[in-house]
Amino acid sequence: MAGMAKPLVPDELWMLIEPLLPPERPQPKGGRPAIPHRAALSGIILVLKSGLPWEMLPQEMGCGSGMTCWRRLRDWQAAGVWTRLHRVLLDRLGRAGAIDWSRACVDSAFVSAKRGARRPAPTRPIAAEQAPSATSSPMPRASRSLSG
Repeated sequence: MAGMAKPLVPDELWMLIEPLLPPERPQPKGGRPAIPHRAALSGIILVLKSGLPWEMLPQEMGCGSGMTCWRRLRDWQAAGVWTRLHRVLLDRLGRAGAIDWSRACVDSAFVSAKRGARRPAPTRPIAAEQAPSATSSPMPRASRSLSG
């Protein structure tokens, strides 16, 4: 077993994640078998960790194609699975002290603005001063007489 790569989704982690995922679809008749969720998740994690383009995901890894993994991620995001999975992973990593919270990215979808926060001073609009017209001569102003 020496030299075997560490799995991207170890058994302990998979036990936390699997209940959050939708049931796997039944195998299609006659077509290629669907990639299992765990394999697709491994491909997604590899792409997200490495920055590798989806289309460059190595097929030999058994994760399916990059497009398959991308579609699975898209479907999980649409179903709200990715958000639930994200919370579980962050909670677990936070408890393990494995997150450097000073480097955490704040996303307005997860963190609302503080109430009572100071607003920046308004910016004064810059408006051009009205220049006298160069095309017409000044006209006397009309006035309304109150006596009529």
